[in-house]
Amino acid sequence: MTENRFSALLAGRPALIDGGYGWLLQERGLPPGVVAELWNVENPDAIESLHEEYAAAGAVILTTNTFGGTRPRLAMSDLADRDAELVTAGARLARRVADRHGLLVAGDLGPTGELLEPLGTMTVAEATEHFAREVAALVEGGVDLILVETMSDLAEATAAVEAVKSVAPHVPIAVTMSFDTNLRTMMGVSPAAAVAALTEAGADAVGANCGRGPEEMTTIAGQLVAARGEGSGILLIAQSNAGLPEVSGDGFAYTVDPAGLAAHAVTLRDLGIDVIGSCCGSSPDHTRAIAAALA
Repeated sequence: MTENRFSALLAGRPALIDGGYGWLLQERGLPPGVVAELWNVENPDAIESLHEEYAAAGAVILTTNTFGGTRPRLAMSDLADRDAELVTAGARLARRVADRHGLLVAGDLGPTGELLEPLGTMTVAEATEHFAREVAALVEGGVDLILVETMSDLAEATAAVEAVKSVAPHVPIAVTMSFDTNLRTMMGVSPAAAVAALTEAGADAVGANCGRGPEEMTTIAGQLVAARGEGSGILLIAQSNAGLPEVSGDGFAYTVDPAGLAAHAVTLRDLGIDVIGSCCGSSPDHTRAIAAALA
Protein backbone atom coordinates (compact mmCIF):
# COMPACT_ATOMS: atom_id res chain seq x y z
CA MET A 1 0.00 0.00 0.00
CA THR A 2 1.29 3.45 -0.93
CA GLU A 3 2.13 5.60 2.08
CA ASN A 4 -0.43 8.25 2.86
CA ARG A 5 0.95 11.66 1.82
CA PHE A 6 -0.50 13.38 4.86
CA SER A 7 1.10 10.80 7.17
CA ALA A 8 4.42 11.29 5.40
CA LEU A 9 4.12 15.07 5.86
CA LEU A 10 3.53 14.69 9.59
CA ALA A 11 6.62 12.47 9.88
CA GLY A 12 5.56 11.13 13.25
CA ARG A 13 4.56 14.46 14.78
CA PRO A 14 1.24 14.77 16.67
CA ALA A 15 -1.58 15.41 14.22
CA LEU A 16 -3.06 18.42 16.03
CA ILE A 17 -4.73 21.18 14.03
CA ASP A 18 -5.46 24.61 15.45
CA GLY A 19 -8.94 25.95 16.25
CA GLY A 20 -11.33 28.77 15.42
CA TYR A 21 -10.40 31.95 13.54
CA GLY A 22 -13.41 33.84 12.25
CA TRP A 23 -15.27 34.23 15.53
CA LEU A 24 -12.07 35.13 17.39
CA LEU A 25 -11.20 37.82 14.86
CA GLN A 26 -14.66 39.30 15.36
CA GLU A 27 -14.04 39.26 19.11
CA ARG A 28 -10.78 41.11 18.43
CA GLY A 29 -12.27 43.89 16.37
CA LEU A 30 -13.08 42.62 12.88
CA PRO A 31 -16.02 44.89 11.99
CA PRO A 32 -19.41 43.30 11.27
CA GLY A 33 -19.80 42.58 7.58
CA VAL A 34 -16.07 42.75 6.83
CA VAL A 35 -14.66 39.49 5.46
CA ALA A 36 -11.87 38.02 7.55
CA GLU A 37 -9.64 37.56 4.50
CA LEU A 38 -9.36 41.34 4.09
CA TRP A 39 -7.36 41.47 7.31
CA ASN A 40 -4.64 39.40 5.63
CA VAL A 41 -3.56 42.66 4.00
CA GLU A 42 -5.22 45.40 6.08
CA ASN A 43 -4.42 44.06 9.57
CA PRO A 44 -1.82 41.32 9.04
CA ASP A 45 -0.44 41.71 12.57
CA ALA A 46 -3.75 40.47 14.01
CA ILE A 47 -3.68 37.37 11.81
CA GLU A 48 -0.03 36.62 12.47
CA SER A 49 -0.56 37.11 16.20
CA LEU A 50 -3.38 34.56 16.26
CA HIS A 51 -1.23 32.05 14.35
CA GLU A 52 1.50 32.65 16.93
CA GLU A 53 -0.92 31.96 19.77
CA TYR A 54 -1.94 28.65 18.22
CA ALA A 55 1.68 27.71 17.64
CA ALA A 56 2.51 28.46 21.28
CA ALA A 57 -0.53 26.43 22.36
CA GLY A 58 0.82 23.28 20.71
CA ALA A 59 -0.83 23.14 17.29
CA VAL A 60 1.27 21.26 14.74
CA ILE A 61 -0.83 22.42 11.78
CA LEU A 62 -1.76 26.09 11.31
CA THR A 63 -4.76 26.91 9.14
CA THR A 64 -4.66 29.87 6.77
CA ASN A 65 -7.20 32.66 7.15
CA THR A 66 -8.68 31.94 3.72
CA PHE A 67 -11.92 30.03 4.37
CA GLY A 68 -13.95 32.47 2.26
CA GLY A 69 -11.32 33.05 -0.39
CA THR A 70 -13.09 31.80 -3.50
CA ARG A 71 -14.25 34.39 -6.01
CA PRO A 72 -18.00 33.84 -5.49
CA ARG A 73 -17.73 34.38 -1.73
CA LEU A 74 -15.47 37.43 -2.09
CA ALA A 75 -17.81 38.82 -4.77
CA MET A 76 -20.42 39.25 -2.03
CA SER A 77 -18.14 41.97 -0.63
CA ASP A 78 -17.00 43.34 -4.02
CA LEU A 79 -13.57 41.72 -3.53
CA ALA A 80 -13.63 39.10 -6.27
CA ASP A 81 -10.80 40.72 -8.21
CA ARG A 82 -8.55 40.60 -5.13
CA ASP A 83 -8.94 36.87 -4.51
CA ALA A 84 -5.36 35.87 -5.34
CA GLU A 85 -3.91 38.80 -3.39
CA LEU A 86 -5.89 38.08 -0.22
CA VAL A 87 -5.39 34.32 -0.32
CA THR A 88 -1.67 34.40 -1.03
CA ALA A 89 -1.19 37.00 1.71
CA GLY A 90 -3.03 34.75 4.16
CA ALA A 91 -0.89 31.76 3.25
CA ARG A 92 2.32 33.74 3.65
CA LEU A 93 1.33 34.93 7.13
CA ALA A 94 0.74 31.36 8.29
CA ARG A 95 3.93 30.20 6.55
CA ARG A 96 6.00 32.83 8.35
CA VAL A 97 4.79 31.68 11.76
CA ALA A 98 5.04 28.00 10.89
CA ASP A 99 8.64 28.39 9.76
CA ARG A 100 9.57 30.00 13.07
CA HIS A 101 8.22 26.98 14.95
CA GLY A 102 8.80 24.09 12.54
CA LEU A 103 5.08 23.58 11.89
CA LEU A 104 2.89 22.74 8.91
CA VAL A 105 0.46 25.02 7.06
CA ALA A 106 -2.96 23.88 5.84
CA GLY A 107 -4.40 26.05 3.10
CA ASP A 108 -8.05 26.54 4.07
CA LEU A 109 -10.63 26.11 1.32
CA GLY A 110 -14.29 26.65 2.22
CA PRO A 111 -17.47 26.31 0.13
CA THR A 112 -18.06 28.70 -2.75
CA GLY A 113 -21.28 29.94 -1.17
CA GLU A 114 -23.24 28.93 -4.28
CA LEU A 115 -25.42 25.86 -4.78
CA LEU A 116 -24.38 23.51 -7.55
CA GLU A 117 -26.76 22.24 -10.22
CA PRO A 118 -29.53 21.07 -10.10
CA LEU A 119 -30.34 22.90 -6.85
CA GLY A 120 -28.45 25.99 -7.98
CA THR A 121 -26.92 27.46 -11.12
CA MET A 122 -23.21 26.74 -10.62
CA THR A 123 -21.81 23.83 -12.61
CA VAL A 124 -19.24 21.39 -11.27
CA ALA A 125 -16.78 22.73 -13.85
CA GLU A 126 -17.28 26.30 -12.61
CA ALA A 127 -16.83 25.23 -8.99
CA THR A 128 -13.65 23.38 -9.89
CA GLU A 129 -12.31 26.48 -11.65
CA HIS A 130 -13.02 28.69 -8.64
CA PHE A 131 -11.32 26.23 -6.30
CA ALA A 132 -8.36 25.91 -8.64
CA ARG A 133 -7.79 29.68 -8.49
CA GLU A 134 -7.70 29.60 -4.71
CA VAL A 135 -5.50 26.50 -4.58
CA ALA A 136 -2.99 28.18 -6.91
CA ALA A 137 -2.88 31.24 -4.63
CA LEU A 138 -2.45 29.05 -1.54
CA VAL A 139 0.39 27.12 -3.13
CA GLU A 140 2.00 30.41 -4.17
CA GLY A 141 1.90 31.37 -0.49
CA GLY A 142 3.70 28.20 0.54
CA VAL A 143 1.14 25.86 2.12
CA ASP A 144 2.01 22.23 2.87
CA LEU A 145 -1.45 20.74 2.37
CA ILE A 146 -4.97 21.78 1.45
CA LEU A 147 -7.82 21.55 3.97
CA VAL A 148 -11.22 21.58 2.27
CA GLU A 149 -13.71 22.13 5.08
CA THR A 150 -17.33 22.62 6.12
CA MET A 151 -18.68 21.03 2.96
CA SER A 152 -22.31 19.90 2.61
CA ASP A 153 -22.43 18.77 -1.02
CA LEU A 154 -20.32 15.80 -2.13
CA ALA A 155 -20.22 17.18 -5.67
CA GLU A 156 -18.70 20.44 -4.41
CA ALA A 157 -16.27 18.62 -2.12
CA THR A 158 -15.16 16.39 -4.98
CA ALA A 159 -14.76 19.43 -7.24
CA ALA A 160 -12.38 20.89 -4.66
CA VAL A 161 -10.37 17.67 -4.59
CA GLU A 162 -10.15 17.66 -8.37
CA ALA A 163 -8.98 21.28 -8.31
CA VAL A 164 -6.13 20.41 -5.96
CA LYS A 165 -5.15 17.42 -8.07
CA SER A 166 -5.08 19.55 -11.22
CA VAL A 167 -3.14 22.51 -9.78
CA ALA A 168 -0.87 20.86 -7.20
CA PRO A 169 -0.94 17.06 -7.57
CA HIS A 170 1.90 16.70 -5.05
CA VAL A 171 0.01 18.41 -2.22
CA PRO A 172 -1.87 16.26 0.35
CA ILE A 173 -5.63 16.85 0.58
CA ALA A 174 -7.85 16.71 3.67
CA VAL A 175 -11.64 17.13 3.35
CA THR A 176 -14.13 17.64 6.14
CA MET A 177 -17.90 17.91 5.88
CA SER A 178 -20.36 19.35 8.39
CA PHE A 179 -22.79 16.65 9.53
CA ASP A 180 -25.04 19.05 11.39
CA THR A 181 -28.50 17.87 10.27
CA ASN A 182 -29.46 14.67 12.06
CA LEU A 183 -25.91 13.32 11.65
CA ARG A 184 -25.92 14.14 7.94
CA THR A 185 -24.92 17.20 5.98
CA MET A 186 -27.49 19.75 4.87
CA MET A 187 -27.51 17.88 1.54
CA GLY A 188 -28.15 14.52 3.20
CA VAL A 189 -24.62 13.08 2.99
CA SER A 190 -23.77 10.53 5.70
CA PRO A 191 -20.30 10.08 7.22
CA ALA A 192 -20.00 6.68 5.56
CA ALA A 193 -20.89 8.09 2.14
CA ALA A 194 -18.34 10.86 2.58
CA VAL A 195 -15.56 8.42 3.46
CA ALA A 196 -16.32 6.23 0.44
CA ALA A 197 -16.68 9.03 -2.12
CA LEU A 198 -13.80 11.21 -0.98
CA THR A 199 -11.40 8.30 -0.60
CA GLU A 200 -12.28 7.31 -4.16
CA ALA A 201 -11.76 10.92 -5.30
CA GLY A 202 -8.22 10.92 -3.96
CA ALA A 203 -8.31 12.65 -0.55
CA ASP A 204 -5.59 11.73 1.94
CA ALA A 205 -7.77 12.51 4.96
CA VAL A 206 -11.55 12.64 5.34
CA GLY A 207 -13.70 13.66 8.26
CA ALA A 208 -15.96 16.12 9.99
CA ASN A 209 -15.78 19.68 11.28
CA CYS A 210 -18.09 22.28 12.79
CA GLY A 211 -21.43 20.65 13.69
CA ARG A 212 -23.34 20.77 16.94
CA GLY A 213 -20.66 19.96 19.47
CA PRO A 214 -18.63 17.12 20.99
CA GLU A 215 -21.51 14.74 21.75
CA GLU A 216 -22.68 14.53 18.14
CA MET A 217 -19.09 14.61 16.88
CA THR A 218 -18.34 11.50 18.94
CA THR A 219 -21.18 9.65 17.22
CA ILE A 220 -20.03 10.90 13.81
CA ALA A 221 -16.45 9.86 14.57
CA GLY A 222 -17.61 6.33 15.32
CA GLN A 223 -19.36 6.20 11.94
CA LEU A 224 -16.26 7.51 10.16
CA VAL A 225 -14.09 4.83 11.77
CA ALA A 226 -16.58 2.07 10.91
CA ALA A 227 -16.77 3.28 7.29
CA ARG A 228 -13.00 3.30 6.87
CA GLY A 229 -12.71 -0.36 7.75
CA GLU A 230 -9.53 -2.36 8.11
CA GLY A 231 -6.46 -1.78 5.98
CA SER A 232 -7.42 1.60 4.51
CA GLY A 233 -4.61 4.10 4.21
CA ILE A 234 -6.96 7.07 4.58
CA LEU A 235 -6.61 9.27 7.66
CA LEU A 236 -9.66 10.40 9.61
CA ILE A 237 -10.03 13.95 10.92
CA ALA A 238 -12.44 15.56 13.41
CA GLN A 239 -12.75 19.22 14.48
CA SER A 240 -15.74 19.89 16.73
CA ASN A 241 -17.24 23.23 17.60
CA ALA A 242 -16.98 24.21 21.26
CA GLY A 243 -20.66 23.39 21.63
CA LEU A 244 -23.31 25.79 20.39
CA PRO A 245 -23.40 29.55 20.97
CA GLU A 246 -25.77 30.87 23.63
CA VAL A 247 -26.76 34.44 24.39
CA SER A 248 -24.45 35.95 26.99
CA GLY A 249 -24.93 39.62 27.81
CA ASP A 250 -24.71 41.62 24.60
CA GLY A 251 -23.16 38.77 22.64
CA PHE A 252 -22.80 35.03 22.40
CA ALA A 253 -20.67 32.48 24.24
CA TYR A 254 -19.91 28.89 23.32
CA THR A 255 -20.77 26.23 25.88
CA VAL A 256 -17.76 23.86 25.96
CA ASP A 257 -14.68 25.00 27.84
CA PRO A 258 -11.07 23.92 27.10
CA ALA A 259 -11.25 21.01 29.56
CA GLY A 260 -14.38 19.73 27.83
CA LEU A 261 -12.83 19.80 24.37
CA ALA A 262 -9.66 18.19 25.76
CA ALA A 263 -11.63 15.25 27.14
CA HIS A 264 -13.45 15.01 23.82
CA ALA A 265 -10.11 14.90 21.96
CA VAL A 266 -9.02 11.90 24.02
CA THR A 267 -12.31 10.16 23.17
CA LEU A 268 -11.73 10.86 19.47
CA ARG A 269 -8.22 9.45 19.63
CA ASP A 270 -9.41 6.33 21.40
CA LEU A 271 -12.12 5.81 18.78
CA GLY A 272 -9.48 5.84 16.04
CA ILE A 273 -9.49 9.43 14.74
CA ASP A 274 -6.03 10.30 13.42
CA VAL A 275 -6.10 14.10 13.07
CA ILE A 276 -7.76 16.20 15.77
CA GLY A 277 -8.53 19.89 16.05
CA SER A 278 -11.39 22.20 16.96
CA CYS A 279 -13.66 24.65 15.17
CA CYS A 280 -16.08 27.50 15.93
CA GLY A 281 -16.00 28.80 19.48
CA SER A 282 -12.57 27.34 20.17
CA SER A 283 -9.43 29.32 20.91
CA PRO A 284 -5.73 28.81 21.62
CA ASP A 285 -6.77 27.94 25.19
CA HIS A 286 -8.76 24.99 23.84
CA THR A 287 -5.83 23.92 21.66
CA ARG A 288 -3.47 24.10 24.64
CA ALA A 289 -5.75 21.87 26.69
CA ILE A 290 -6.15 19.40 23.82
CA ALA A 291 -2.40 19.23 23.27
CA ALA A 292 -1.81 18.50 26.95
CA ALA A 293 -4.51 15.84 27.08
CA LEU A 294 -3.27 14.05 23.97
CA ALA A 295 0.32 14.14 25.23
